[in-house]
Amino acid sequence: MPSSKPPNNSSTPTPHPGEAPELIWLRPERTGRGPRPAHSRTSIAAAAITIADAEGLDAVSMRRVAAALGAGTMSLYNYVPKKEHLLDLMLDAVADEYDYTALAPTGDCRTDLRRLAHEQLAVLRRHPWAPALVIARPGLGPNALRYTDHFLAVTEPSGLDGAARLEALALLNGFICQYAQYERTAAAGAKWQAELAGYLGRAAASGQYPHLAAAFATAAPPSGGPDAAFDRTLDRVITAALAPLAPS
Repeated sequence: MPSSKPPNNSSTPTPHPGEAPELIWLRPERTGRGPRPAHSRTSIAAAAITIADAEGLDAVSMRRVAAALGAGTMSLYNYVPKKEHLLDLMLDAVADEYDYTALAPTGDCRTDLRRLAHEQLAVLRRHPWAPALVIARPGLGPNALRYTDHFLAVTEPSGLDGAARLEALALLNGFICQYAQYERTAAAGAKWQAELAGYLGRAAASGQYPHLAAAFATAAPPSGGPDAAFDRTLDRVITAALAPLAPS
């Protein structure tokens, strides 16, 4: 998935000559010599994703992935040198699920961003472990770069410069990941949600939080369910993302 943070290359360390690159994308597909590779990064990532979808990200290990592939654990390190690289491969494999044939730019930034946001939310819903990983360890593999390039194409009519559009990408991506993560938490904690609603109601009625009480008193009942709430907030975020900065 694309990064939820704007790129910052000011403090990027320069590898020493002969030092293996930290980014998996700068390493060859497989190290070492020998017979034709029995596996690939694609198959390894797919096996890891299957485990994560079924059992959560904590269940993913090189040993579990190797067992799923019928391989020896140590042999996988020829393809994926460490666990962090496996996570990068998983995220980029997920970023390959976007259907760009249905997301061709129309020239209307808001419409195109809404469609892209709904596509991203659908991808994240299929992989509940992904939002937290995007936030904690954002990656820019080949598929994430394709997403980034598409986002820049979609927002080109906005008139914003490239840096502002990359910041808009980070803002929207961060919102969608946080929404998907909260949606998962809320679905798994019905008792917590009910207690939270009662707690906030009592806090508002206590008189100690007058602005909270006023907000509750004037708030209309939510309509349309979770998807409608997502759309309302998404429109606000898109408005903020596409707005030019006020002169300082």
